[in-house]
Amino acid sequence: MWRTRKNPKLAQREEEKMKFPDLPRSEIENLIDEWILNKRDRYILKRRLLDGIKFEDLAEEVEMSVRQVKSIVYKCEQRLFTKVGKR
Repeated sequence: MWRTRKNPKLAQREEEKMKFPDLPRSEIENLIDEWILNKRDRYILKRRLLDGIKFEDLAEEVEMSVRQVKSIVYKCEQRLFTKVGKR
């Protein structure tokens, strides 16, 4: 039997929507402003989560490596998930 493959870009967007499924954009933005203290990290996380910018494009925009940007996004997401879970 053949398996159908999911479009990776579509799967990625679906995954991003599931991160904060019940929160409006403004609430996510407020959480980022409240809990992410570093200005650069706030900017990167907002561009990634709220604007949906690809890691490669975002890395070029902030003049960092893709690996660095992914690391920042991951660490900031973990911090937010911890804070949102405590609410």
